[in-house]
Formats: sequence, C-alpha cells, structure tokens
Amino acid sequence: MMKARINPGYVIGLAALIIFPFVVTALFPSSDKYYLHLAIQILLWSFIYTGWALMGRFGLTSLGHGAFTGVGAYVTVMLWNYAGLTPLIGIPIAVILAVALGLVVGYPCFRQRITGHYFALLTLALAEFVRLCIVGLREYTGGSLGTQPHRYGDGISLYAVQFEPNRVLAYFVALAIWVIGLYIWHRVDRSMDRYALEAASQDEDAAASVGIDVTREKLKITALSSGMCAFGGAIFGQYQMYIGPDTVAGLGVSLSIVFASIAGGIYVMLGPTFGAFFTQMLAETLRVAIQGSETLKGLLGSSALALDMAIYGALLVFFIIYMPKGILGTALEWLEKRKSRYRR
Repeated sequence: MMKARINPGYVIGLAALIIFPFVVTALFPSSDKYYLHLAIQILLWSFIYTGWALMGRFGLTSLGHGAFTGVGAYVTVMLWNYAGLTPLIGIPIAVILAVALGLVVGYPCFRQRITGHYFALLTLALAEFVRLCIVGLREYTGGSLGTQPHRYGDGISLYAVQFEPNRVLAYFVALAIWVIGLYIWHRVDRSMDRYALEAASQDEDAAASVGIDVTREKLKITALSSGMCAFGGAIFGQYQMYIGPDTVAGLGVSLSIVFASIAGGIYVMLGPTFGAFFTQMLAETLRVAIQGSETLKGLLGSSALALDMAIYGALLVFFIIYMPKGILGTALEWLEKRKSRYRR
C-alpha cells in the first residue's frame, strides 16, 4: 500500500504562515496589530468560503449562507450573554441549529428537485429571513445596531472563547481553523461522495439509475457546508467582539461569500483562500484610497462607502463570463497547458 506523498509546497507554505506573526512583529512593531488583524480576517473568511465552495462546486449555488454565519454568531452570543453558557458549548449548539436549518430547507428542495436559479432564490430568501429575525428581536440582538459578547475578565479566556486582545494568539487560532477547513476539503475531494455529487450535478436521473441516493448526498454536503459556515461565523463574532446583521448575516454577507469563492476558484482547494485574500485586500485598498482622497469624497459623497460593493458586482460579472474557474483555477489551468506543450 503506497503512502500519500505530502506536497513540499504545502509544508513550506504552512511553515511561512507559522512564522508570519513573529516576522511581522519584528519588522513592523508599531503596526503589527493591523497586519495581523488583516491576516486573521483572511483566514477566518477563507474557512467560511471553503465551506460554501463545498456546495458550490457541485452546482448547489446557495445565495443564503449568510443565514448560517448569522445563526452561528448570534446563537453563540445570545447563549453567552443571557444564559451564561460558555461558547465552548454554545458554538456546537449553534452549529447544530444551523445544520438543522440547512436540512429543513434543503430536504424539500432536493426531494422536489428544485435546482438552479430557483434554489438560489430560495436560499436568498432564507438569508433575508434570518436577517429580519435578527432585526426584529432587537431587545436581545440589538437589532440593526448589532450587539457585543459580554467581555470576560481581560478579554483573553478559553472559557469565553475570547482572544481578540492578543492578536498573535488569535492568529494561531484562525490558522488552525483554516487548516481544518482545508483538511475537510481534502477528505471530501478524496471521497466517493465527490463522484456521486459530480454525477448528480450532471444528470440526477442517470446518477439515481446507478444506485446513487441523490437526496442523501446533497443533504450530506449541505449539512457539512452550513455547519462550517456557522462555526466560522461564531468564531468571527468572538474575535471581533461585535456582531451585526450587516457583518455576519443577511444578503450582503451571502453575496460577499459567493463573490469571493467564485473569484478565487471553487474547484481548487486553495481557491476560496485566494478569493478571501483578493477581496479583503481589495476592500482594504479601496477603504484607504477613499479615506485619503478628498476628490472621491467630493464626487461621490456618502456613496463612496458603497464603491467597493459596486466594484465587487462588476468583477463578479467578469469572473462568471471570462474566468468561471476563478483566478487561481484559471492560473493553474494555464500552467498545466504550458507544461503539456513542453512535454510535446
């Protein structure tokens, strides 16, 4: 039995990520928290985007995964703030509820073979439903203004899953979660479920004729995807020490998840990670440019704050038409073509 070979590039990359916070702290002691904050956000959103891509790569285009991140974050915080239940227990409960929500919505869809744009619209409605529930329960959730988890001690606690003041610790927590996300992708990619889902995405009748339980396979990947997004949303809320319907839930978050995943490439393991890096750096560059440009502020006024979303929309159209495999997927395909030419 042959042992699986570990790609040395992965080992080098992981080693670079491990020493990254120490290098940043040594080179940029006055702004290390800023760079570590960006890295933490990229890693946490990469995990969430990877969770969405597990569904998206098999033709299950959900526009409602902001519902799952919202459930993960809000259930965890509400249990902590009002019931005193540690997030160590609250997060698993939130993940279970998000999985149950995904299955409740997914089961009738898959049984009735609701796919394509109908499935996308239904999941979009789910995201808006969860957002409206959050806003409506303003006495507990803070409504549209959001709320904060009650701080425990100095803000660094395993019991309360709070680690924001120590950015290096927060970085390694985010890095561990990101690695777990890649491991889940790897296991799904090497499983028989992948082939069953690929067959079902091409032709459900043909897949069912060879013994594939299409509904069960779709429910399994939906449960996994919704659970990952809920877990990522919960950890993101604990890190930010603030949750709001516009930051961890709703349509805006759902569309950002879709855009970033497609931009990076949903068919390669590191595609969602590349998408997270691309979108986070784009958003940060635009923020700095807008804040530093009086001309843009004068021309656009308050609309300048929404410039990033307008650019996201234009880029999403571009990627869907010209780069359906995403930036990383297209780059890898181009490199493979070059290698094949040299072999000839």
